[in-house]
Amino acid sequence: MESSWVTDFKENTLYRIDESTRMVEIAFAKAASYTQPNPFEDIFWKRPNNASNSMENQILHLCGNMTQYVISSLGEQEDTRDRDTEFQIAGSYTKEVLLEKLKTTVAAVKETIINATEEQLLKKRDVQGFHFSGMGCVIHAVEHYSYHTGQIAFWVKQLINSPLGFYDGLDLTIKNDE
Repeated sequence: MESSWVTDFKENTLYRIDESTRMVEIAFAKAASYTQPNPFEDIFWKRPNNASNSMENQILHLCGNMTQYVISSLGEQEDTRDRDTEFQIAGSYTKEVLLEKLKTTVAAVKETIINATEEQLLKKRDVQGFHFSGMGCVIHAVEHYSYHTGQIAFWVKQLINSPLGFYDGLDLTIKNDE
């Protein structure tokens, strides 16, 4: 039987991963409906500036990071990540292929988290030059996914000059229970 904190940790991290995936899908759908002055593919591969990455690079980077931190480290698989390549690719993938790559990676990440034992979550390991527990690896991956999801959302909002409606239909003014 799994400890209650392990179950709670898994449920909450899986929820956050699903939220980021949902938001990326909404952002891509909104961007795809925007065609003026450029078709979506041009927007998808465009870098906001030389210090920033395209949405394509963001997705490749997220897949690489989640694979390294969760699938490879927590899941005790070989680390085959080539981080530099994630940022060098330009215009190589369609939106559909990248979304499928993201969904496939997320599914493997979620499966790894679901199957992780308490011992794996507590075990310390070296990942990308850092020393984290398995739980720390999951927290990093979830936070990193959320961070880049926000960058994608911001970039799409800039391009289409419209809200993305992530929480349409929800009353976000409800106060906390006391």
